[in-house]
Order: sequence, then C-alpha cells, then structure tokens
Amino acid sequence: MGRIRVLIVDDSAFMRHALGRLLGEVPSIEVVGVASNGVEGLQMAADLHPDVITLDVEMPVLDGLGMLKRLMAESPTRVVMLSNLTTASANVTLDALEFGAIDFVPKPSGSLSIDIGRVGEELVGKIEAAAGMPEAAFLRHRRIAAMNLTLANPRKQAADREAAATPGAADDGKTTASTMPPRPRSMAWAMTPKRPPHTGLRIAARRLVVIASSTGGPTALRTVIKDLPANLGAAVAIVQHMPPGFTASLAARLDSAGELRCTEATSEDVLIENEILVAPGDRHMLSSTTGHIQLTHLPTVNGVRPAADVTLQSVAPIWGERLLCVVLTGMGCDAREGARAVKYHGGTVIAQDAASATIYGMPGAVAEAGLTDQILPLGQIAAGISAWCHARPHELAEDTVSTPLDPRFPNGTAFVS
Repeated sequence: MGRIRVLIVDDSAFMRHALGRLLGEVPSIEVVGVASNGVEGLQMAADLHPDVITLDVEMPVLDGLGMLKRLMAESPTRVVMLSNLTTASANVTLDALEFGAIDFVPKPSGSLSIDIGRVGEELVGKIEAAAGMPEAAFLRHRRIAAMNLTLANPRKQAADREAAATPGAADDGKTTASTMPPRPRSMAWAMTPKRPPHTGLRIAARRLVVIASSTGGPTALRTVIKDLPANLGAAVAIVQHMPPGFTASLAARLDSAGELRCTEATSEDVLIENEILVAPGDRHMLSSTTGHIQLTHLPTVNGVRPAADVTLQSVAPIWGERLLCVVLTGMGCDAREGARAVKYHGGTVIAQDAASATIYGMPGAVAEAGLTDQILPLGQIAAGISAWCHARPHELAEDTVSTPLDPRFPNGTAFVS
C-alpha cells in the first residue's frame, strides 16, 4: 500500500498550516490538498480523490456536517472529523459519525490551538485506521449512514422550523448574522423527545453486561441498544473511547434509541436492572462489590481513559458467571485483557465479527486470543445479549453469595427514584 493521500478541510489558516506540517512529517501520509470551507472541500475531493479527509466541524460557506452529507452522496470518502471540546460541537460531531464519518479527534483548545501537536499521534492513528478500513466495511458504513440520514430528514425539517422561530438562536454574541453563517446544528440530537422522569421501582441488577467499543462505536452501539428489550434482566455498562462532554451526548442519544434508560455514569450511581450507564470521558469506571459505581482518574490504559480493560477487570471477580462482555468495533486491543479476566472468572464473551466491524482491532484481538464464546455480526448482537440474559433462571442459587446488592436492601434491592 502506498502513502495515504489526505485532504485537509479547515477554515483556520493556522490549523491548515499546523495540520499540513504535522501530517507532512509522517512517512505514511501525503497531504494532497487543503481547503478552507466545505464547498472548496467538495470540489477538491472530486478532483483529487483523497484516501482520507480531515474535516473541521465549524466553517463558513458550508460547514463540516453539510459537506459530509454531500460528500457521502457525491464522492464517498473516508472522513476523520476535527471537533472542538464543546457541547454544541460534540452533538454535531456525533451527527457526523451517524452520517458517515469514520472517527473524530478533538481539538485540544479550540480552532486556533497551538497544541494540535498534542493530538498528532491520535490523529495519525485514526487516519491510518480509516485508510485501512476494508472496502466492504466502508460500503456497509455508507449504507448505514444513508439510512440514518433518511430517517433524520423529516425530523430535521421540524427542528429547523423550531430553530427559525426562536429569536437569536444562531447568535453567539460575537458576530452578526450578516458576517457569519449560523453555527452547525445537531439534527439527530433533536430527533426524539426526552424520556419522562422515572417513577417506578428500580431493582439492583443480578446480571451485568459490559459493552466495549471505540472507532465506529457510536453507530454500532445505537444498532445494539435499539434492539434490546425493556425486560432485559441485566444492567448494562458501556465503555466507549470518547473525551469528556461527548459521552454525555452519546448517553442522551442512546437513551432515545431504545427501551432502556441510558445515562452518563456518576459516582452516585448503582448498577440497576434494565438501565444503561456510559463511562464518562476521561474517567475509568469501576464497580464495588455492592454495585456502586466508582470513577477514577488513574493513568490511561491502552492509551485511553476510560478503558474497557479497567472496567472488566474490576467487575469480573465480583460478577463471575453473571457477567457478559461484548466487544464491538474499535482500534487497538482494549478489552482483550478484560475479556481474559471475564473468562477466568466464569463469564461469557461475545465479539463483533470482522465483516460488520468498522475497525476489527478490538474484537479481532479478543477473537485471536481465543477468548470468545460467540462471534456475531452486529445485527445479531442484541439478540445474543438478550438470549444470554434469559438463559438462566432469574433466581440465583442459594450458594451464590457474591451478589453485588446494596447491603441495606438484601434479597433483590429495590430503589425508588
């Protein structure tokens, strides 16, 4: 394979120069062009046929999300987004992942950051991973993106009408509408109403499902979560490699995707049956023997925080055979050693198959280590989780004394929110 031909699209001249210099020093990468907005980017993508495009979120004339949607229809290309660390950018970036981007890299300190070199290794790794994505996987990725866009469009029109009726909605207080186009709006974020407050009993979980994912994870997670039944019979913990802010937005999207309530984990949470917790960005998520969540800022593991290995190695000795580990698409080998701990303590491991994974790194590492009980295509993983949850009787054997319940409420803890 020759050098990876990269097109840089960013409205900041500083960032175009910084990225060009950074990527130009990588032997495996050739920067073939730079563009200052989405319109220029589309034209250069059609003319240059790059292998990968790095795409800024916020740009004049045509923003990153607008360019991405047209690009996927006109000149399908693998895209890595560059996103500011703000809630608005997080929402738009997650839209971009649903509509065709392979992955994203957060800008450390904003669009004019002099610290872009700090994320250089991560950016290069994600460019290389995107370029190495098999063509068949990219075709599937594009089909899912097209389906997401089709589903979003009717609700987008309603969201746009609502935004247009809100005075000053696009005004950021720094520029006028005549000098700056409206900031990018998240479309998928507004697609469904928020779930009403929880009013019933909440039962401490007697089974636990831990799902690990990275590159391609947000779309894969949505596919899995939307098909899980309301009476799953287990708590679900998700470890997705994302920075702070992005995991809160991801949790909100997953909350609207299916039947199970989903929130970003806090140190006040307990593992509850039929509820999902997402590990917050920049924190490892562990669980005590009573099922209480613990969040730590210990050093990165496998170069990431949160790391699935940390979560899995924490819960495996506690939950034993009542633990299911699910490893979805992602770069690297995070979750392999965690899966090893799960197997050692009698738990079960399911990995996504190579044909349906955006990046087969994480599930491939688990499979190659011989740690899987099942290897399933993405579309069958929800059914696999549900089958595992209902394969054993709900009442555990009397000699199972390590059930992680709050000691104040033995015999099936009930909580009221």
